[in-house]
Amino acid sequence: MPLTLHRPDREEQHHSEVAILGAGFAGICMAIRLRQQGHCDVVLYERATSLGGTWRDNTYPGCGCDVPSHLYSLSFARNPDWSRTYAPQHEILAYIKDVATRYRLEEATRFSTEIVDLRWQAAAGRWELTAADGRQFTAGVVISAMGGLHIPSTPDLPGRDTFRGVAFHSARWQHDIDLTGKRVAVIGTGASAIQIVPEIAPQVAQLTVFQRTPAWILPRNDRLTTPFSRWAMRYVPGLQSLRRLSQYWAAEPIAVGFSLKPKALGSSQKRADRFMRSQINDPAIQAQLVPPYSIGCKRVLLSDTFYPTLNRANVDLVTRSIAGLTPDGLVTENGNHWPADVLIYATGFKPFNPTHQVRIAGRDGRVLADDWASGPEAFKGVAVAGYPNFFMLMGPNSGLGHSSILLMIEAQVGYISRCLRWLKRSRWRGGPMRAIEVRPESQRSYNAWLQQRFTGTVWNREPDGNLGSCSSWYQTASGRNFTLWPSFATAYLWTMRQPDPSCFFDANHQASTPEQPPAGGAHRQAA
Repeated sequence: MPLTLHRPDREEQHHSEVAILGAGFAGICMAIRLRQQGHCDVVLYERATSLGGTWRDNTYPGCGCDVPSHLYSLSFARNPDWSRTYAPQHEILAYIKDVATRYRLEEATRFSTEIVDLRWQAAAGRWELTAADGRQFTAGVVISAMGGLHIPSTPDLPGRDTFRGVAFHSARWQHDIDLTGKRVAVIGTGASAIQIVPEIAPQVAQLTVFQRTPAWILPRNDRLTTPFSRWAMRYVPGLQSLRRLSQYWAAEPIAVGFSLKPKALGSSQKRADRFMRSQINDPAIQAQLVPPYSIGCKRVLLSDTFYPTLNRANVDLVTRSIAGLTPDGLVTENGNHWPADVLIYATGFKPFNPTHQVRIAGRDGRVLADDWASGPEAFKGVAVAGYPNFFMLMGPNSGLGHSSILLMIEAQVGYISRCLRWLKRSRWRGGPMRAIEVRPESQRSYNAWLQQRFTGTVWNREPDGNLGSCSSWYQTASGRNFTLWPSFATAYLWTMRQPDPSCFFDANHQASTPEQPPAGGAHRQAA
């Protein structure tokens, strides 16, 4: 049933009950859930001119999802018409827009409104939001839905400003640039690069792929969905739910190797190695593609086409470090010069940290970027001590190494929406609750448990025979993993089933405690 939302098109309306930053999957899911629970005054603030988040921004050739289509969709808005096992970008974007239209979310969205500053106003018990163009708004609650991986990370290479060709990040693809007959350099061999390289190799004159660290790659086995299958998904009762459930439980056992018994991943590693050697002709190139770490330490990639592309005569794989850029190419540490007309940075994103984009000032003048100077930390990925009525979707330790991020988003959406019920219904000593905030001791206890849980996982291993050590972008410089959830998706869903009032307090009445708090602390609930 369509929902009637607050309309932000009247500029005199500057205050809202709930402000959601970002109109991608997370923001849309959050807005729908809140409206279903009776929050009538919800506004989404979106920096771009349209919905879609990462699936709007990433339009590079070959862009698609590496999670099966039926699992990479919202549980309450399923799509029987996916064309492939793994949906391409344009279909996912169309799906997001269809869900937004179905629930009339565009009329609740302020487009072209990039929020760059958040300040908690303790006296008023609300947040002040400032946009990049100077406009100001207020909200009782702010929910960051800006995404875990949306801010491009571009290396500051020596000589970068001297390069006379065209250079851009994969998430900012310049479609007006015709690559036909060009000499193209791609920096990176991660998830974006292995989709881009096979797509552009046939049209360019020369393609040079710069690899810092190889990745373990398994077959994608992507297939077209038959018309009969799409018909059955639409009309056979329960079939789509069964497909989604089967994809979920097919993925969950992978977490056994990731989080409990890394040595159990040995068979998968051998399979990935055999796959690579069956696809690559040159033994010298084979040697360059063997990762120096156990499978699972870094993101496991899926591709049917990347390895065969490296066999092409017009493709070079370069594993030497880049020393810098020149006006007409790149120079590696051994002095070799690699000419290029176009340079594509497939170098990933700054993960799980909204402070890269927004200055967030909480209670007593504290600033989140300063609190996170040594690395992001949150309570269950959704709340931070010192920041009342502020929540995050896809916050620290929300990522999964084996399944769909949408499972995590929906769990967090449900958790936050249940917390917000306290603002309307709960009675705390001293009056109605006005500003919910997680207790510092609850956050510390939870994160101590969380980091201990990484011990012995594939992401936090000490050197151990053939498995090797693990160092990745999942970790801070000190080795603390701030990106991933170190267990099964099922465990996270269980952890997020119900918020514990004893873990929170009313920031406007700091001495208050909830009446008759249930037994059990954050770390016990998480465990």
